[in-house]
Amino acid sequence: MNETVTATSGKLQVVGYDFLTPILQFIFGSDGLFGGVSQSGLAGFFSTVWGVVIVFSFIISLVMLALYIYASIEMEKLVEHEAEHLKAEAEAYAATTGGVNKSDRFVELENHIDSTNPNDWKLAIIEADIILDDVLKHQGYAGTSLGERLRSISPSSLASLDDAWQAHKIRNQIAHAGADFILTQKLARETINQYKRVFVELGIQ
Repeated sequence: MNETVTATSGKLQVVGYDFLTPILQFIFGSDGLFGGVSQSGLAGFFSTVWGVVIVFSFIISLVMLALYIYASIEMEKLVEHEAEHLKAEAEAYAATTGGVNKSDRFVELENHIDSTNPNDWKLAIIEADIILDDVLKHQGYAGTSLGERLRSISPSSLASLDDAWQAHKIRNQIAHAGADFILTQKLARETINQYKRVFVELGIQ
């Protein structure tokens, strides 16, 4: 509301303009938009509008849910593809290094971890995990996988058991999370160092 102040007979008089009243008259007055509509009719109109909004929101929610499910399925396919790719690389490495001297395998680990390619860092961890699994298997630890073999080891018999578990968890994240797992070179080196501490205690490095 705009107001002006005028002086009349020595008294102050406030003169202003009421914007709200004309607006309400335009909407609800006898000649306004809803002038010929009863209160019940007006309530019914807004109820209908609200119902349309609810239905529209429900449809939008269904569409968004369908898109989310589709994206989740595609992401799962991508993760599985990445895991299969890493598994194939690991199997190829194991096949080509079956008769290679252990020291040469450790040299390969160092070469991979010193690379500027993040995929080489991942491969270094996969390789170290394979080496650890092979060693534990040959030393007679029970289990059909590295995880099961680690569970069969007591902390008192392997002081670096926690290092083995932490390193193996990183390996699993690489295999299962695929491209979503961001592996920095710092984390890769820390993980390889954990494997190395286990290797030293097991007497293979």
